[in-house]
Amino acid sequence: MLKGIDPILTPELLKLLMEMGHDDALVLADANFTAMSIAAGNPVLRLPGTTMAQAVRAVTSLLPLAADVDHPVAYMQVSGTPNDYASELQREVLAIVQPDLLPGQSAEAVERFAFYDRARAAYAIVLTGERQPFGNFILRKGVIGENLRP
Repeated sequence: MLKGIDPILTPELLKLLMEMGHDDALVLADANFTAMSIAAGNPVLRLPGTTMAQAVRAVTSLLPLAADVDHPVAYMQVSGTPNDYASELQREVLAIVQPDLLPGQSAEAVERFAFYDRARAAYAIVLTGERQPFGNFILRKGVIGENLRP
């Protein structure tokens, strides 16, 4: 255990978050997500017993979101619903990430199969214990640093 670090963040996940670079994508997936086939050799970590909200809260406590894109957060659109629909779980998670979004940024609903395509290109997938279908999110990593020096 370390002070100030959420205890659900495993040593493997902390290492992975540190290894990620600017604009790398991290998939946080529900328990039903087809992670092994989608990851195709990229890392897959497991946080069994955690909800999506717990996982997102823990990860975003350390992971800066990308500032150079309009949508640093994406979520899987529930099939057969309008583009602006968000499930209760999705609304809960979006409320968690909202304070980390810059003015003009928003989260983006992504059609299921397009989401799978993005997930294939992600740096890694974290499987949570979330049992709510369509409880899948992609976070794009930003940077921590100083302003450019004149």
